[in-house]
Amino acid sequence: EVQLVESGGGSVQAGGSLRLSCVVSGFTYKTYSMGWFRQAAGKERERVAEIEDDDYTQYADSVKGRFTISQDNAKNTLYLQMNSLKPEDTAMYYCVAGPNWAAAGHEYPFWGQGTSVTVSS
Repeated sequence: EVQLVESGGGSVQAGGSLRLSCVVSGFTYKTYSMGWFRQAAGKERERVAEIEDDDYTQYADSVKGRFTISQDNAKNTLYLQMNSLKPEDTAMYYCVAGPNWAAAGHEYPFWGQGTSVTVSS
């Protein structure tokens, strides 16, 4: 059974940093891709970052250069390091996973519970 358990959300001042964590189980990095989505109140869901087998990464233009997605395979954990945070980064952040064939089309059937990030100006 695929399970994603997130942590690390909270409140931070603009310019600060947060590190989101997602402990994963039920799949291997060789067969599944992972990523982070976010959804701000009143706005559409947005892909933030994606990673495939700790190799190929993609980022939304709005976060590129500020956010970094990474994997610690020994700990079965996915991370999103968020630096230089802006108020517009305020959103619910979700850890996602899916088979490689589905993730190639940005389709992720498995989602974490979400962790809230609030950035104050």
